Amino acid sequence: MSYSKHNHGGQLTRASQQYGIALADWLDLSTGINPNPYPLPQLPARCWQRLPESNDGLEAAAQAYYGSAFLLPVAGSQEAINALPDLLDNHTDNPRQVGIIQPAYHSHQQAWQQAGHNVILLDNEAIDNKINLLDILIIVNPCNPNAHFFAPKKLLEWHKKLAQRGGTLIIDEAFIDATPGQSLIRQDAPKGLIVLRSIGKFFGLAGIRLGFVWAEEEILNQLAQQQNDWAVSHPARWAGIQALQDVDWQQAQREQLPKQAQRLADLLEALILTKPPKRWGVYFNSTNKHVLYTALFAYFKHPRAAFIHQQLARQGVLTRLFTGDHPALRFGFPATEDEWRRLSDALENIKL
Repeated sequence: MSYSKHNHGGQLTRASQQYGIALADWLDLSTGINPNPYPLPQLPARCWQRLPESNDGLEAAAQAYYGSAFLLPVAGSQEAINALPDLLDNHTDNPRQVGIIQPAYHSHQQAWQQAGHNVILLDNEAIDNKINLLDILIIVNPCNPNAHFFAPKKLLEWHKKLAQRGGTLIIDEAFIDATPGQSLIRQDAPKGLIVLRSIGKFFGLAGIRLGFVWAEEEILNQLAQQQNDWAVSHPARWAGIQALQDVDWQQAQREQLPKQAQRLADLLEALILTKPPKRWGVYFNSTNKHVLYTALFAYFKHPRAAFIHQQLARQGVLTRLFTGDHPALRFGFPATEDEWRRLSDALENIKL
């Protein structure tokens, strides 16, 4: 018997069973993980035999990569997402007022609601009007799934307003590594600002479960006290050191990934041009951008997103479907030219 909390990208076994297509025959574009991961060398056998140690060089590698010493390794940013609601509790009978952009990675909302706080879902345009009502504001930047990017200047403005009242701005930067100059991480961490980073997306190493929290020393100490002694495994720490230190590989990815993003956006825009939906509605009008993208995924708005998702799945191409008032699909990148051709052919075969 297995138990699952959420739907998320990469659910290949479920798709294989639903559509009767063998696991090996799928093109999985349902995540925003780099399809060409960091090429790790062979893992030394000692990594399986020894418990992890905090003086193995991971913190030093992270400090050089992020440009700050105010960092705590965590078992993926998910560990911090789960821990922060209790840590930032105001220890009164009054729950915190927590603003979270919508749409955004679902675990943020779930973690704060389960901790008993009041969650207010906000459109991007509503934040300025609501900021003075909030104790906590959570931004995913660039946003997963809709690829919206918040300018650092605006984020710092919101941080200042929150911090003046003892509030906190939390930025989830899981997808920002391709544009590191847009990160809010600086050498010194001010009070009321927390940034979450992930090794899983840009480096394509989601399976090792490694991330970092950047925050003031008091917050990091409190988070560390909540961790078990070996929160990050020895193999994950070793892999993180290799990836964070390889500057040449990082630069090559920052040059390559935006080109892939533009290529994917062009493919999806072509679908709109050649097979436009019969009824655009207000949200889907001919002047809107229907494809928004980051350096790791594209967000494709379409009134028949569910139908397109199904049509692609029947051809063994898995995407991430978002339903509701503004239906959309999220596409990751193919890894090879054969996979790019397969995606192009699958899009051509869609009957709208």
